[in-house]
Amino acid sequence: MKFSIRRSVFIKELNNVQRAISSKTTIPILTGLKLVASDEGLTLTGSNADISIETVISASDEDNGLAIASTGAIVLPARFFSEIIKRLPEDTFELNVTEGFQTEITSGSAAFNVNGLDANNYPHLPEIDTTDAIKLDGAVFKELISQTVIAVSNQESRPILTGVHFELDADQFLAVATDSHRLSQRKVNLPTGSSTKHNVIIPGKSLIELSRMIGDEYDQVEMRLSENQALFILGETSFYTRLLEGTYPDTSRLIPSEAETTVEFEAPALLASIERASLLSHESRNNVIKLIIKPTEQTVTIFGNSPDVGKVEEDLKPNAVTGSELEISFNPDYMKDALHSFGQSTIKISFTSALRPFTLVPTEDQENFIQLITPVRTF
Repeated sequence: MKFSIRRSVFIKELNNVQRAISSKTTIPILTGLKLVASDEGLTLTGSNADISIETVISASDEDNGLAIASTGAIVLPARFFSEIIKRLPEDTFELNVTEGFQTEITSGSAAFNVNGLDANNYPHLPEIDTTDAIKLDGAVFKELISQTVIAVSNQESRPILTGVHFELDADQFLAVATDSHRLSQRKVNLPTGSSTKHNVIIPGKSLIELSRMIGDEYDQVEMRLSENQALFILGETSFYTRLLEGTYPDTSRLIPSEAETTVEFEAPALLASIERASLLSHESRNNVIKLIIKPTEQTVTIFGNSPDVGKVEEDLKPNAVTGSELEISFNPDYMKDALHSFGQSTIKISFTSALRPFTLVPTEDQENFIQLITPVRTF
């Protein structure tokens, strides 16, 4: 196996594939990067058993500067190999595998010899035999991930909640995540004519890595689902992830249908106020801030208190306040995550009582995106 390639092109794809490679794995060969050179191009593969990423650098694209002198395959120690490639002196490098899996890497006057491993011992990627592909807008899908993944649980005691529940029914795609303290739900309409029905739970950690790979150049993401794996295709890159097994709880009943008190805010302004109040709440043991809402006076006041440091009180400027008077306490970190997901929107917050979960929705799209937060009992 022997090839030469532009270093910048190789590093870009290597960075993507490395997301799937972990130094902590029970299968030693998975700490390596698999390289396969064929007449069509160069394939890079990384895996950690939970996610696998494979990308192809085409030999026919002149911008890649890829010249394959002889075909073959090798597995190289990923972290060490990556550091070498990033520090080579020239714009191109050559890789040559000789007998005994010895691998010579040369660029300009620099030459490295690295011990490789037999690529035949590398685990095979899952085969997802399905023609039932769902095409998603890249920017919308990236936004959907960022809006829902904030609510996944970090507690391995309930593994099912560490994932995002994807429900596809005809032309509607519903994504829900909850850690039992908060919930985030986003709906996206699929192209009409879709006859797809799927119900899967994808690990939140996998979706975070996938989201980091969806750049502006990917205007479309293709999703394929099988019994225990999901495959996402971004251009020449394939991202595989295992699915979580089990039944996701019915979250639709958690969302209240009526409200006693509603408040409208500009999301960035409310976020700034919550951040100021949380400066003190983070110093106290319970990390709670309180809102006092008085619709008759059209006022909303925020309180943060830490017995050791002091307290903060701020009068907020809501766009509108309706309903009954209310005092409610909550975790400011949950509120900040929720508000970040709305960007520059105007939002409506709906409360039912001091101890019932409350919802946040964008005023212009109340049906398709909702955040729910459970309050904290302080009495």
